[in-house]
Amino acid sequence: MSSHTGVFRHPYRREDRKQRHRLEILNALRKSDRPLSSSAIAELLTAAGYMLSERSIRLYLMELSNEGLTISHGHRGHTISEKGLAELRVAQTIQRVGYLSACIDEMTYKMTFDLERRTGTVVVNTSVVNPHDLAASLPSVCQIFEKGFAMGTRIALLEPGERIGDLQIPTGKIGFCTICSITLNSVLLKHGIPTTSRFGGLLEIRNGQPFRFAEIIHYDGTSVDPLEVFIRGRMTDYRGAITTGNGLIGASFREIPEDARDVAKRLSDEMAGIGLGSVMAIGLPAQPLLGIPVTPGRVGVLVMAGLNPIAILEEMGYQMYSRALSGLLDFSRLITLEELPGALQRFL
Repeated sequence: MSSHTGVFRHPYRREDRKQRHRLEILNALRKSDRPLSSSAIAELLTAAGYMLSERSIRLYLMELSNEGLTISHGHRGHTISEKGLAELRVAQTIQRVGYLSACIDEMTYKMTFDLERRTGTVVVNTSVVNPHDLAASLPSVCQIFEKGFAMGTRIALLEPGERIGDLQIPTGKIGFCTICSITLNSVLLKHGIPTTSRFGGLLEIRNGQPFRFAEIIHYDGTSVDPLEVFIRGRMTDYRGAITTGNGLIGASFREIPEDARDVAKRLSDEMAGIGLGSVMAIGLPAQPLLGIPVTPGRVGVLVMAGLNPIAILEEMGYQMYSRALSGLLDFSRLITLEELPGALQRFL
């Protein structure tokens, strides 16, 4: 406590503010293709709503330069170094922890699909892929669906130039949309059943049946979809799952109130009946599911990952890019698995 003001100044808040200022300066340098002086940085930060004097910026720049985060170019100013870029990436990742959970909640509320009327929007994942690569791997993709390792049996194809969310399909590619498992959350919510999405993981399949989770990533501790991580890391084994019945596929673990178990099962069956997917397993009250303990008063729910069918392309050596929770798509855009070969033909 200060003897002059009687105000306690928390040291951590000062440190937070200082770190924020450092990151804003680094970010301004990252966006520039030339060295920036302290006065130029001050103008940019003021325009962004950050009031820092030139003197303060000069002191920060000296500090950042000494740490190797910026490179001094004399009177011309500073540029950001590779070390500085890495510092920014780490900081932005930390700030985005919990982002995926927030995105799940947002999509759950925004989806408008009405199960009884079969109208409205559903949540989809989108993979950007070469249509010829998809055609070459189509038998394996279809097997994922047929084995029940996908979220439903409906898909959509997006043309080059089409946009979903902030993702635009580039020239020479198509968008392959699959039902996102978050669609289940929204359907349950519209029938008064709240869902807690706990984690995504790699599910070990033995003799064609779920055995245990080999890897898990909690949704509230990540900024990206867990399956995107596993796909890029080549950690999956879809080919094993569809050929020998033993492999590693994507799945997620949810919890719902135990009193809602029977209603959730009925709604899941209705979704399966129209190709929107269903739960793979629902546990018993207060009982572990695949060895995963559940919160008292709730039951565990095992759901297949929507990206499973297209992810096998990565294993087969084809280049593609997948975005989970990519956006909302009208149910009328979805086609059945039987219609897929014909729909794909017009892009070849």
